[in-house]
Amino acid sequence: MRHCINCCIQLLPNDLHKQCFRCRRANHNNQKCPVCKQENIIPLYVDSKQMNLLAVLKVRTDHNESWNGFFCLRKGKLCSLIFGLIIMTLVTASYILTGAKHGLLLIPSPFHYGAFTGNPNLMDNESLSEMKDHYQTSKINISYVKDYPSIKLIIDTITSKIEFINRQCPDLEDLKKQEPHMFSVMPNKFLPNSKNPCWYEEYRGNTTTDPYTTNSYALYSKRFRTIFDYLRKVFWNHLYHYKDKHYRLRCLPHFYIIGQPKCGTTDLYDRLRLHPDVRFSAIKEPHWWTRKRFGIIRLRDGFHDRYPVEDYLDLFDLAAHQIQGVLQSGVTNGHSKMNHIIIGEASASTMWDNNAWVYFYDNSTDGEPPFLIQDFIHAFQPHAKLIIMLRDPVERLYSDYLYFASANKSAEDFHEKVTESLQLFENCMLDYSLRACVYNNTLNNAMPVRLQVGLYVVYLLDWLTVFDKGQILVLRLEDHASNVKYTMHMVFQFLDLGPISEKQEALITKSPASNTRRPEDRNLGPMLPMTKAILRDFYRPFNIKLAQVLFDDAFLWKKT
Repeated sequence: MRHCINCCIQLLPNDLHKQCFRCRRANHNNQKCPVCKQENIIPLYVDSKQMNLLAVLKVRTDHNESWNGFFCLRKGKLCSLIFGLIIMTLVTASYILTGAKHGLLLIPSPFHYGAFTGNPNLMDNESLSEMKDHYQTSKINISYVKDYPSIKLIIDTITSKIEFINRQCPDLEDLKKQEPHMFSVMPNKFLPNSKNPCWYEEYRGNTTTDPYTTNSYALYSKRFRTIFDYLRKVFWNHLYHYKDKHYRLRCLPHFYIIGQPKCGTTDLYDRLRLHPDVRFSAIKEPHWWTRKRFGIIRLRDGFHDRYPVEDYLDLFDLAAHQIQGVLQSGVTNGHSKMNHIIIGEASASTMWDNNAWVYFYDNSTDGEPPFLIQDFIHAFQPHAKLIIMLRDPVERLYSDYLYFASANKSAEDFHEKVTESLQLFENCMLDYSLRACVYNNTLNNAMPVRLQVGLYVVYLLDWLTVFDKGQILVLRLEDHASNVKYTMHMVFQFLDLGPISEKQEALITKSPASNTRRPEDRNLGPMLPMTKAILRDFYRPFNIKLAQVLFDDAFLWKKT
């Protein structure tokens, strides 16, 4: 097979002239060369198989050298053009990304959404972009520009839509229909000689049965397995034998620290558990009432098997063993002894997180949940005591952002997320009630920051529909931080705890604060002054209502 040396030397033998663009030129005479019929080209003979040339002697005429130079020139221009286009694309992309972040674009930002829709088919593990597909175009669409007057219009719209309307509490029979297993396990009466709500439950397992083999907390959380290993070892020592049957002591908490996150609940928990008459669940925050009983482990992972109420009660077995020891010591001495040990539970989601209702309970026509967490707690424990720790909602939100944001944290990024969240909340309020927006899972997952957690009065009013005001103690983190001894005495009095020694009191009140801000987050500095002003305006009507409900102007947070 013959090839033209000038233009086909680098082609494989089976490529021939049909793939050679130089042999197809208009001025190339295919009638003169044995292969391409051009007389001034020296042909090169190779066989028909593919080969690897180690060296080739190129023989060209002056005419061909000039054509090669021409094509090299054309290639150089083409490469330059392509390189220039790439640089231009990179510069344009950099401008768009930077402008969008800092609010410098001249076109409106596309990330604004309109009317809220409560779609029960939307799962918790859907991406943020998928969730935002459920929102229409915003009625007032502004870009992420640090423009206080524009954002103030959004806040004014929200404020004009605020109505604090009392909810209708469900009947007990309706609650039983929703959670029949829970009502079959928990009794409606407790032991009379125990301050903490406890009862004896028949145990039907045998000596070879592991009582915790199916406990979901032990199965899904490696860090809790040590606790359950210990419980397995001592379980049989704490069974009560009566008439050839085995009974175990079951207990519920006497009090709940129900909220709010980033308001000092961890510090309160750490101090309170040092009191000799106080015990807590084996896990600080079981989140059973709000998440685990619905099968939520992490919101981004969707739903798992629901944790039965027995798994929740297992968390109080350590405390139940100590209470049982007190009760049995009285029986041994021939008289009934009163137990004064009380159990607490400190899930900071209990007050506000009702996001799962839409997946498990029938939706109402107005988008509000028909059942709330407090309805079920009150059904079993109408005399339970509740402790709430609050802080300035503006500072709470920034602390929440610093704690949960994973990357690219900054005051500017926080400002952008606040702006977007306000727009989403406004769009919901245009079509739905305040309660429907606060408890809506789709909206709450779409907002980049958890604005709704700081709407304290909305949640408090709903808790007050089922619990008396005297059963709820509301504290401020600012007061706790400035005078730990005073707030702890308020808690002791509220829980009706016995006196403690000066040494015990010093241990409780002088311990270092728990769960403070991380050093790397402190280095980011405070939020922008404009962001603070925006959030002050947003939370103001809710703080005013809170101060009115509690008869305490300190909850206006004017001095912070």
